[in-house]
Amino acid sequence: MTGLGRTGVQVTGLGLGAAPLGNLFTEVTDEQAHATVTAAWERGVRYFDTAPHYGLGLSERRLGAALREHPRDQYTVSTKVGRLLDPADPPGGDDLADGFAVPATHRRVWDFSADGVRRSLEASLERLGLDHVDVVYLHDPDDHAEQAFREGYPALEKLRSEGVVGAIGAGMNQAEMLTRFVRDTDVDVVLCAGRYTLLDQRAAAELLPAAVERGVSVVIGGAFNSGLLADPKPAATYNYGLAPAELVDKALRMKAVADRHGVTLRAAALAFCAAHPAVAGVLVGARSAAEVTDCAEQFATPVPAALWEELTRAGLLPAREPS
Repeated sequence: MTGLGRTGVQVTGLGLGAAPLGNLFTEVTDEQAHATVTAAWERGVRYFDTAPHYGLGLSERRLGAALREHPRDQYTVSTKVGRLLDPADPPGGDDLADGFAVPATHRRVWDFSADGVRRSLEASLERLGLDHVDVVYLHDPDDHAEQAFREGYPALEKLRSEGVVGAIGAGMNQAEMLTRFVRDTDVDVVLCAGRYTLLDQRAAAELLPAAVERGVSVVIGGAFNSGLLADPKPAATYNYGLAPAELVDKALRMKAVADRHGVTLRAAALAFCAAHPAVAGVLVGARSAAEVTDCAEQFATPVPAALWEELTRAGLLPAREPS
């Protein structure tokens, strides 16, 4: 377990990202969701991340139900604020436009105000069935920077000072604004998705060095860039869209190098993310017990230094990566 920033909140090196439990793209049954969390627990995972956005609250409800079987002081939960869920009037259709195979019973309302942060957290606790969460992130404030910094962040800071939450931060699919959070606020942790991977090292330029300098922890999400690094092929997804041909080719070349060194590309992708000194944990999204078990096995697989050397020589990784 690794502490987040200077807080007492601890996370395991491998965490479970619970977006798939909210029916990300395709449906998952309650039984499958429960089995996924159970398999993660059996493989030593003690950090679980969710958000109201994931399936209009379904991910939080399923994660909370599965974790109810375990002692509360033995796991860490993070959720997010910034999107309130208001009942749809009238309800109808589905939520696939936002990526989730659930009925459109609610609509998302962007709100990074202090009141919105507290209301969002209270609703999340109700869905999770918990009296507290350990970590709260501002979720995707890309187009709401002014309100997030002026109102949302101070609200989280107040919740932390009151002891309501243990650690605070922001979670985004970009590195630039997260760097601003690290440099200009007193966040404990940032969640950076898809921007520190074998195929995209944008976070290495400023975010990760700033985090090391400031004593801020980084959690990495999207280690497989939403699919391409898990199973490189022409129809694979990259950052939730169809993977460009040149990236498919690059991933296939990386896979060939990994094969030569006796490890999977998945193992290399996870090891790359985990190796940087700023990184406290890596989140993997899984929708089945088999997927989470495989991820745990890959995460535990030693990756030889010679693999990184060959990737660098071949121009597939910049020099001195991973740190």
